[in-house]
Amino acid sequence: MTIVITGTSSGIGFVLAEYFGKNGHQVFGLSRKNVESPYFTTIPTDITMAEAVEKAVQEVLSKSGRIDVLINNAGMGMVGPVEDSSKEEILNLFNLNLVGAVQMMSAVLPAMRGQRSGKIINISSIGSEMGLPFRGFYSASKSALDKVTEAIRYEISPWNIDACTLHLGDIKTNIAENRVKTNVSEPYRTTFDKVYALMNSHVDQGTEPLEVARYIEKLLASSRWKAHFYFGKFGQKIGVPLKWMLPQNMYENLMRKYNSLDKA
Repeated sequence: MTIVITGTSSGIGFVLAEYFGKNGHQVFGLSRKNVESPYFTTIPTDITMAEAVEKAVQEVLSKSGRIDVLINNAGMGMVGPVEDSSKEEILNLFNLNLVGAVQMMSAVLPAMRGQRSGKIINISSIGSEMGLPFRGFYSASKSALDKVTEAIRYEISPWNIDACTLHLGDIKTNIAENRVKTNVSEPYRTTFDKVYALMNSHVDQGTEPLEVARYIEKLLASSRWKAHFYFGKFGQKIGVPLKWMLPQNMYENLMRKYNSLDKA
């Protein structure tokens, strides 16, 4: 297959690109940084720029003639109190996590329609299903991507094109180095520091990125897709059905305990 993956300069995206390249697929990685790898071709691209996206997709098509899979992996985290987040920080986050992913889908869909086949995986987060403390806008940006994916599934199905979101739990990467950290004002500082330390410890103990690649490989081999798939440790995945089933106040109390907000 010809597979296009965004955000391949490091972390999950890099592991995905090398994994699928090693397994015989033609892989193109779109990232702002140029990455040398014997297993995939990098096309330096800022996916927030529509013209750059269109140019990159046309380059893929000129070299391969088709696009079978798009994995929208590029994104960034953002931490800090809702009150302290600036308009610029919020817009930059949504511009990458939502608008960039939409621009990628829009660019590959004409080719997929022409070949009457294609699969799109939008990398989301288990945290998109709930508002996480000090990660409110990250949760919101991924939740918006979830809803766009649900909508586009109806729109592209006549051409045998499918799309889903893959909600990941904590994956062991260097994401902490690349998160945007907003201002943290004095009223929130003590609580934020505690939650932030816990957040980073969860990442350090997270699932290996290679396991994500193996899961996606199985997903691509399946002919029956749902709108949403969940991958991560049980303690994180269970938070999703619990939110559906439990009374709101009970669920919030559980989340407070999970995030150590129930302790003085």
